[in-house]
Amino acid sequence: MKNRIVAILFAALFALPALAQTTTPAAAAPAATASNNATGKAPLAIETKEGFWGRVNPFARKNYVKRQTEPIRDRVNELDELTSQNGKNIKDTDSRAQAGIKLASDKADAADQHAVDAGNKATAAQQSAQQVTARVQTVETVVGNIDQYKASNQTEILFRPGQTMLSKNAKDALDTMAASVKGQRGYIIEVQGFSSGKAQSAITNSQKMAESVVRYLVLNHEIPVYRIYLVGMGNAPAPTDDATAKPKRVSGGRVEISLLKNDLEQLSANTGAPATSMDQAQQPK
Repeated sequence: MKNRIVAILFAALFALPALAQTTTPAAAAPAATASNNATGKAPLAIETKEGFWGRVNPFARKNYVKRQTEPIRDRVNELDELTSQNGKNIKDTDSRAQAGIKLASDKADAADQHAVDAGNKATAAQQSAQQVTARVQTVETVVGNIDQYKASNQTEILFRPGQTMLSKNAKDALDTMAASVKGQRGYIIEVQGFSSGKAQSAITNSQKMAESVVRYLVLNHEIPVYRIYLVGMGNAPAPTDDATAKPKRVSGGRVEISLLKNDLEQLSANTGAPATSMDQAQQPK
């Protein structure tokens, strides 16, 4: 009998831990909604009833410990995954922000370069407009003075009475004058013949002397005929620089050659435009 009682006591002693481990926990306090936390799941329930052994069970079995720790381990894993995903999202957002900043910076640099190019083009256009204005003013000045020829050189050829042939000295003087106008434009040569005598005979003789000068310039120096203006003055008195002095008449004959120039050569040099077309406008019709 005594042994049976002892056996019952030992059985009760070993049954109490099992009973404590299988105790169903009391209803947890009202849990927060799943949408109020980062994982999207309801928080772990807090046990309000501790069982026979309290929070520490010296006779806890492996399955009991596993049941208690699995929810915590699952939540820790979820938190790690959530942290990793947040890190990836932050990196992605940062990379997109850096790309947007770089794109905006590149566009700003391109806009600055376009502005610099536009400024350079505007400056070049202004300079070109100023050059065109200066050339137009030069052309207007030259065109206004196109018929205003200025004497630049004068040569006098003397003839013996009744002679119309050119001497060696006369040819040398004409060679020098022709060399000074070679390749130039905007000039004319005025040839005036003077002869002693009277009436028509003097005019005819002066005309022949002037023609001999023109013939030499055209044939020997290829000066265009339209650049030469010839007139036989007969026995008209020679002009003098002094308006108060009395004109003198010379014996024999002479021819005065005057080289007259306008500003067409200056126009060609300043504007770069050929003066040929304007120069040809001076041709006698």
